[in-house]
Amino acid sequence: MAASTPGRADLTPRVLFGLQEALCRLPGIGPKSAQRMAYHLLQHDRPGAAQLAFALQHALADLRHCRRCNTFSETDLCERCASPRRDAAQLCVVETPVDMNMLEQTQAYRGLYYVLMGRVSPLDGMSPRALALEKLAERVADGQVKEVILATNYTNEGEATAHYLSTLLANSGVQISRLARGVPVGGELEFVDPGTLAQALRERIGLHVKK
Repeated sequence: MAASTPGRADLTPRVLFGLQEALCRLPGIGPKSAQRMAYHLLQHDRPGAAQLAFALQHALADLRHCRRCNTFSETDLCERCASPRRDAAQLCVVETPVDMNMLEQTQAYRGLYYVLMGRVSPLDGMSPRALALEKLAERVADGQVKEVILATNYTNEGEATAHYLSTLLANSGVQISRLARGVPVGGELEFVDPGTLAQALRERIGLHVKK
């Protein structure tokens, strides 16, 4: 949750205070950081401030949710969902568009996506119903999807979300898989934390050696 700003100082202009409050809505930005940002934009980078304002207005006016994968898009159907080169038999479920972009950077996945735009987190008021999972269930039941890859984060909330989704889709008739956990590529066991190492042992895979 974004940090809340303190009461407006007597001599702080209301417009400036309003800008600081707006900046405080960004994740990880507290009152002091918001104040520095506001003064920097107004005093040292007014063109940048104007560009930021225009970009936000443009995004709010022209971005929508893709009707198939739920990510942000300028059109009714995003480029990935519209591409005939993607494998419609695989559907990867992620929490956010940022997670989807990270998976795309691997160049190891050519299937399609569904973006939850959140995760199950009762403390943040995010229930399964708030995620509108009916749309995901409809997507899985379209006859094209053969495998659903649950790529939610390995946090408590991400795990809870994956568990809920696996239960929801248990009778869908499609294969349900989960991203594996383990030792990172290039990692040395000496520097891997015990939890990750234990998980790597539990999820070890067999090697197929040619004789």
